[in-house]
Amino acid sequence: MTSADSTPPSPVPLVVDLDGTLTRTDLLAETASRFLLDRPLHALKLVAWLSEGRSRLKRHLAEATRIDASVLPYNESLLAWLRAEKAKGRRLVLATASHRSLADQVAAHLGLFDEVLASEDGLNLKSRAKRDALVARYGEHGFDYVGNDWPDLAVWAAAAQAHIVGGSPRLLAAVRAQGRLGRQFDDGRPAPGLALLRAMRPHQWLKNLLILIPLLASHRYGAGGSLLQVVLAFVVFGLTASSVYLINDLVDVADDRAHERKRHRPLAAGHLPLAHAWIAWPALLALAAAVSGLWMPWRFTACLAVYFLLTVAYSLALKRVPLLDVITLAALYTLRIIAGGIAIGVALSFWLLSFSMFLFLSLAFIKRYSELLAALDSGHSGALRGRGYGPQDLALVSSLGGAAGYLSVLVLALYIQDSHTAALYAQPKFIWLACPLLLYWISRAWLVAHRGQMHDDPVVFALKDRTSWVVVTLFLLAFVLAKVAV
Repeated sequence: MTSADSTPPSPVPLVVDLDGTLTRTDLLAETASRFLLDRPLHALKLVAWLSEGRSRLKRHLAEATRIDASVLPYNESLLAWLRAEKAKGRRLVLATASHRSLADQVAAHLGLFDEVLASEDGLNLKSRAKRDALVARYGEHGFDYVGNDWPDLAVWAAAAQAHIVGGSPRLLAAVRAQGRLGRQFDDGRPAPGLALLRAMRPHQWLKNLLILIPLLASHRYGAGGSLLQVVLAFVVFGLTASSVYLINDLVDVADDRAHERKRHRPLAAGHLPLAHAWIAWPALLALAAAVSGLWMPWRFTACLAVYFLLTVAYSLALKRVPLLDVITLAALYTLRIIAGGIAIGVALSFWLLSFSMFLFLSLAFIKRYSELLAALDSGHSGALRGRGYGPQDLALVSSLGGAAGYLSVLVLALYIQDSHTAALYAQPKFIWLACPLLLYWISRAWLVAHRGQMHDDPVVFALKDRTSWVVVTLFLLAFVLAKVAV
């Protein structure tokens, strides 16, 4: 933004657009997305409503959904300037193509605007319709206007000064050509491709390395065909996981905006339009399904379908059900291991699956514990938003999670005595070295969580934690010794 000054207020009112200007999101997209998520079986209603006209569509969606104006991703640099203009006594007007009920909520929350003009039945207040309404009120060149997109060109042409938020070089050139360019504000958005990549969370693909475990556990890491199948399985699960992350962020967008860290996610922050996410997630899923259907066993594709459906169920409902949510998370991690076994045609042992369920159940409890503790530390005394836990559950979550982690150590110890283990390893007794290492790591993870220093995703914490890498290296070394020692 250009630097502020102490000049007296302009005598003409300052008119501000809402979607993409005052906020980094579009309220039509917000309400349509919310409607589709809340009532997926009524999706065809959108087509019927649109056939009645865009103003009717906006009215129906505004009536059928709710938005929280207090957490919308506002353009803070623009807001700071508007507050300064308001303090000088300037008249501010919110003029938007969004439905009036939504615009009124935004105006009431901000407390800045003297008047609100918005779409209503029979009137879609956009482009020329907005220009005509403003000219009728204030006269040709009787107002300044802040906009952000090509439909605003018609309004800028009738304004005394044209202020712009973001905008492509072509749009800026078009506004300059009108000869009324005023202030320019950064919209704070990264490149669309970068925002989409961030929303896909490729760093989370590291969790899919669990697919390698059956290959390592069966000691088939030298088989080229098996390795290729595992690589394909890793890519397919990564694409599917990214599809689900986009769905999850669409579902949680309002809750994420109220979260200290998650509000910076691309969808919550308005860096990635919701419409782009609605296009991207089915495209990623279709690509994953195509690769899996062409080159992977049918049972792997079935496992992938179960994984996708379970993750969607988790995003839509299960994560709000106490205890069932953490069991679901543990099952999703274990499904990756099952898929890895199917990909290379290896039967998985009872010990491996039991170990996975207990270990990842403990990590899921750490995730919930950390969220609860962070909410308490920030002064939040009620139930977690979008979750089924409250402060009174902190001690129970801690005890259940610690118990699950220690049970995974017990399963590992019992595995050492299994006859199948003796057939795989020359000296199984060396695996005993892995037990105290795992005990230490689980205990330390809970200690870090109790101190409030845990990332709310313990797997991400482990990937960034040097001590965890040392423990994992020593853990694997214990199995190597068990294999090669004589």
